[in-house]
Amino acid sequence: MKTIDFVKDSDVLKALGHPLRLKIVEGLMLGDGCNVSKIVEELIIPQSTASQHLKILKQAGIISVKKEGVQACYSVIDKRVVKIIKILKS
Repeated sequence: MKTIDFVKDSDVLKALGHPLRLKIVEGLMLGDGCNVSKIVEELIIPQSTASQHLKILKQAGIISVKKEGVQACYSVIDKRVVKIIKILKS
């Protein structure tokens, strides 16, 4: 049985505790990664807002970023978060 890392796990939950970040994570799960332009277009938010939320998700270890030329492609890497989103959708 896995031991709970209360600090890290609470950081993940705090990062998910904003409606826009939940939408970003869900959108990344539905697609095959995404760049900031797509997130801005889908959520109708400023690019700076999207970048701030992506930074929080990355710092919490929920997403990773891979550079593809001049674009950054984001994807969800925390499998627990995938499960959390699926539970919220059920």
